Amino acid sequence: MTTIDRTDALVERLFGATLGALELYSIYLGSQLGFYRALAQHGSLTPPELADHAGIAPRYAVEWLEQQAVAGLLDVEDGEPRRYGLAPDHARVLADPDDAAHVAPFAHMLAGIGGVLPQVAQAYRTGGGVPYSAYGAAFRHGQGHINRPAFTHELPTDWLDAMPDIRARLRDQGGRVADIGCGQGFSTTAVAKAFPNASVDGIDVDRASIADATRQAAEAGLDGRVRFLHADAAELEGPYDLILMLEALHDMTRPADALGAARNALADDGAVLVVDEKVADAFTAPGDEVERMMYGWSVTHCLPTQLVEQPSAALGTVMRSYTVRELAAEAGYTRVDVLPVDNDFFRLYRLHP
Repeated sequence: MTTIDRTDALVERLFGATLGALELYSIYLGSQLGFYRALAQHGSLTPPELADHAGIAPRYAVEWLEQQAVAGLLDVEDGEPRRYGLAPDHARVLADPDDAAHVAPFAHMLAGIGGVLPQVAQAYRTGGGVPYSAYGAAFRHGQGHINRPAFTHELPTDWLDAMPDIRARLRDQGGRVADIGCGQGFSTTAVAKAFPNASVDGIDVDRASIADATRQAAEAGLDGRVRFLHADAAELEGPYDLILMLEALHDMTRPADALGAARNALADDGAVLVVDEKVADAFTAPGDEVERMMYGWSVTHCLPTQLVEQPSAALGTVMRSYTVRELAAEAGYTRVDVLPVDNDFFRLYRLHP
C-alpha cells in the first residue's frame, strides 16, 4: 500500500469515527431524554407527539427525529405529518436495558469522558489523575448499564455454572457473597435473585455508585435482602463463600492487596471469581477491535482514574492473563483457572486459595 493509500485510508477512518461519535451523542440524547422509551411505549410519533411525551421543545423534536431517520436508527412512515417509529430490532439495542443487544449505554460513557477531557489532558502533563467521580452521572450510568445484561442473565447462569461446587453451595446452603466493585449493583441483585437463601453484599469505593445501587435494589424489590457498603476492597472482612470482582480488578490502585484481602476473607472451600477484559495474551500492533476498544477506555478513563491515588499499580484497562496470574501469586493464591465460558469481551478466572 502506498503512502497516499494509507493517508486516504486514515482520512476515511477518522471521518467514519467522527460520524459514529456524533451519532452516539445523538443516542445519548435519545436515551437521557426518554425519546426511545416514548417511541417503544407509544409506537410511531410525530414531532409534536414526541415533544409532548418527552417534555421537550417541539423544534428540537423535529431535528432529532430527522437526524435519527437519516442515520437509519428510526423508520419514517409515508404521509403527512411525518411519523417516526422505533422498529423492534432496533428497540432491543436502544430501549431495552436488559436485552443482550443493548449497547446504547456506550453513548453515556462517551458523554462522561467528553466532559472531562481537559482534565485528562492536564493529568497527562502532571502525571496525576482524574477522580472517577469527575466523570459524572453519565459515565456511571453508562458503565453500569453496558454490563447490566451480562450481569443480569449470564452471571447467575453460565458464569456460576462453570463453578458447580459454588453454585450448589449457594443454592443448598445459602452462604455469603461479596461483590467487590459492585458499581450500580446489577450483579449484586442478580445473584440475590438467583440464590434467595444467600446473603449478598455489594461493596464499592464510589459513594454515588452505592447510592445508585441502593435505589435500584429497592426498585427490584430486594431492599433488605442485599446490603451495599461504601468500603475499600483491601479492607474486606469475611467469611464469604464467594467473592466476585467483575470488571473491577484492573481499576484498583492496589490490586494485589485487594486480592489478598479477598483470600483472607474466604470461608473454607470458598472461591474468588475475577471477570476482566478478554484482551490478547501479548501486545500486538495493530490489534483487533476488542484490543482497540480497551486501549481507548484506558487512555481516556481507566488509567487517569487509577493515578489519583499514589502509589498505584496503574494497570490501565488492558490487563492480560499473565498479569492476573502474577497478582494472584503475589496475593498468595495457589492456582488460577480460566473458566470455559465463551464471551466476546470478558475472560473468567477462578482463584484458588
